Amino acid sequence: MFDLLIKGGLVVDGTGAEPVIADVAVRGGRIVGVGTITGPAKETVDATGLWVTPGFVDIHTHYDGQVTWDERFTPSVFHGVTTLMMGNCGVGFAPLRKGREDDLVKLMEGVEDIPGVALHEGIKWGWESFPQYMDSLEKTPRSLDYLVQVPHDPVRMYVMGERAVARSVATPEDVAAMRALVREALQAGAAGFSTGRSDNHRTSEGKDTPAAEASAAELTGIASAFEGLRHGVVQVVSDFDLLEGPQGFDAEFDLVERLARASGRPLSVSWLQRDPGGEQYLAVQKRVESAVAAGLPLYLQTGARGIGVITGLDASFHPFMGFPSYKEVAGLPVAERAAALREPARRAKVLSERSEQLAGDGTAVPPLVDILLAKIDLISGRMFPLEDTLNYEPSVMESFLVRAKQAGVRPLQAIYDYLTGGDGSRLIYFPIFNYNQGNLDVVRQMLGHPRALASLSDSGAHVGTVCDASFTTFMLTHWVRDRPKDKLPLATVIEMLTGRNAKYVGLQDRGVIAVGKRADLNVIDPKRLDMGVPKLTRDLPAGGKRFVQRASGYVGTWVAGEAVQREGELTDALPGRLVRLGRD
Repeated sequence: MFDLLIKGGLVVDGTGAEPVIADVAVRGGRIVGVGTITGPAKETVDATGLWVTPGFVDIHTHYDGQVTWDERFTPSVFHGVTTLMMGNCGVGFAPLRKGREDDLVKLMEGVEDIPGVALHEGIKWGWESFPQYMDSLEKTPRSLDYLVQVPHDPVRMYVMGERAVARSVATPEDVAAMRALVREALQAGAAGFSTGRSDNHRTSEGKDTPAAEASAAELTGIASAFEGLRHGVVQVVSDFDLLEGPQGFDAEFDLVERLARASGRPLSVSWLQRDPGGEQYLAVQKRVESAVAAGLPLYLQTGARGIGVITGLDASFHPFMGFPSYKEVAGLPVAERAAALREPARRAKVLSERSEQLAGDGTAVPPLVDILLAKIDLISGRMFPLEDTLNYEPSVMESFLVRAKQAGVRPLQAIYDYLTGGDGSRLIYFPIFNYNQGNLDVVRQMLGHPRALASLSDSGAHVGTVCDASFTTFMLTHWVRDRPKDKLPLATVIEMLTGRNAKYVGLQDRGVIAVGKRADLNVIDPKRLDMGVPKLTRDLPAGGKRFVQRASGYVGTWVAGEAVQREGELTDALPGRLVRLGRD
């Protein structure tokens, strides 16, 4: 008897092959049949008119803190994800010197916009080494499978102490110690090593991240930890020295190539269209293609839509947070705050002011925010009301710039009146990157590249500014079903979300629907597939708030043959586990 029999669905198997109508049989957590199948089953699902896909593999998440208190991995579990990888961008919570927990919290709070009070309240500390961290996580059953990478910043802080945050150059002895820690973690089954080199990443005190300027000697020395191992990946986020011109770009990419050679493992870089620097992504593409032609296994982590923020009076950021007269009422509950801001005298006063500087020492706000606020009227052409229609590719005609022109007012006033209306819960969608032309044509170009990895969801991070954990659902609604032009084939998108990411990480037992593979599966109703508007909820420890975006149309999601959600409702099943590469 089968444990599960999914009948008559359109099977999109994760290989990129054309979908076919078939049945899928499951027993003991594995797929045991694909085709025309008869026989008894404990549960039979009629998938007529539905898509049957492998479970999605999300390779870029930041659940490093949330994993210690949330065994469900919300909201990823609502969007078809069955396996995820955290420890990206060089930040995380291990290894850890006892008594230095607050340093790692400040790092994660600043870089990934996760409330420090929630991290302090929620994390149940109890480890020092990275293998001990893995052992601690492994004790708790979970909805989804997950992998962990070794983040550079905690490793540097563990070895170098105060010198790490003072941007000191690592000595050969420091590098050897860091290499040993990474090697130990990889031998314990860690999925790889990550490092962050972005000027937009700051601690909650406004300081550079410890490894942001790590030398080539440090990076290549650490990367040699992979020597002799047959598993693991390297993940890099970098600005590629945007402000230093071509010479700085080439030097930074040369370093990335040296890192790839030293590790001997697949390496991926974050790929996006910046603003300013809108042509840099083409230079990144050219260098990656040249490196691949020379035999280096480089890949491009690519977003599914614009990369930016959701702003609102109760979100982490909004355009008026630096205005003196706004600060006078900033502590009020949001509905009272909105009412106070609608008072004619205060409204006139705020609109006559200029924003004070927000970035700098003592704040995690990146300098980019001050740059944007200084030209708010200009960038209002890329700011849009986030309404129930949930349009992630709006035209400039829907922007506050056009709204303001039609009303004969400044864009800042149009934004102010919108945000302060009603109970203060209105939201604005502001795609900062990947939207320089006012559409997603560049993203379509990126997604079509053969080295692209569908990723950059940042699930679990930037909780007060975005909820891109829904990018998997967006890939299927926008790029497969709804976009009027340049759609992507269903088989291609499913292959990107499943088989391609699994292969990159080295997960040979999942990512495709085939006999013998893990029964990580989704059954999806393409007609009902949709995303809800992100909602601010206060469900983090200590009452911390985050955006949560649910989905509809996922008839069911199975991990190792056990249903973890049905029609958006979580089940009691907790089949998920820590995947240890090189050991499992």
